[in-house]
Amino acid sequence: MRVSVFTEPHRGASYDDQLRFARLVEETGFEGFFRADHYRAMGDEPGLPGPTDAWLTLAALARETSRIRLGTLVTSATFRLPGPLAVLVAQVDQMSGGRVELGIGAGWYEREHTAYGIPFPAVTERFDRLAEQLEIVTGLWRTPPGETYSFTGDHYRLVDAPALPKPVQQPGPPVIVGGRGPKRTPELAARYADEFNMPFKTVGETAAAYERVREACDRTGRAASGRPPLVLSAGVVVAIGRTDADAQRRAAPLHVKSALPPEDPVVGSPAQLVDRLGEFAAIGATRVHLRLIDFDDLDHVELIAAEVLPQLDGPG
Repeated sequence: MRVSVFTEPHRGASYDDQLRFARLVEETGFEGFFRADHYRAMGDEPGLPGPTDAWLTLAALARETSRIRLGTLVTSATFRLPGPLAVLVAQVDQMSGGRVELGIGAGWYEREHTAYGIPFPAVTERFDRLAEQLEIVTGLWRTPPGETYSFTGDHYRLVDAPALPKPVQQPGPPVIVGGRGPKRTPELAARYADEFNMPFKTVGETAAAYERVREACDRTGRAASGRPPLVLSAGVVVAIGRTDADAQRRAAPLHVKSALPPEDPVVGSPAQLVDRLGEFAAIGATRVHLRLIDFDDLDHVELIAAEVLPQLDGPG
């Protein structure tokens, strides 16, 4: 089981907070540091000191770390045009020496769009745009050096793009597509992604999502095209402690009113987290992204590293 840490800086974290956290994640043996791509908190709290841009942050972390994977869960397709996004992610991949992953979704949180003047079309259009963005970004990365890339869709048009710069990873950084959607999300993951992620739901709900994406892979002929199987991953909200009081203290933010849909957190002991990860492994997950809430709670990272990672098969 590969284990990364997932964070939500929009709840309230400076760049220095994220740097300290990411360095500890690297030092303690986790595989990666991933962050959300949001521009405001989900509840009524202000999220001081304010938002930090996901890709600007990851670019800086790329120069301040040496081993961990770095990426988004997930970048909103409404935030950036696909051509510049391909350039941006390729550059950060170069800056990291080939450690970047692009998690990307259609976007869902209307309040942050209206707050910062970002267009927020209807859900069907958002998914249409996401599909075109996936085609464009992966197409630009895969274009051989010296050739150009063109694309004409309903929402984007590229003419003779030089398809530069090239990322270090070839044919491109891993792409993560995930979510709870029953139709278009599995289809997009099957066609374009390297990893499908089901975020923060029960083992049963996650198993059903995995089955939908496997069926989509069969329909789209993914295996026949020679592409490797999708990595199946799960997002897990974590609040564990050496005592029940510690776990409940860490779980307190989970009870604050939020725009997020219902989640299935692990609140309790390290052994309970090990058991839950075993349940995810049994349904086919080979990677998990553990969502840790408090950037000041470095002991939480160290506890998981010391008492959970050694009990899992494979690298952290």
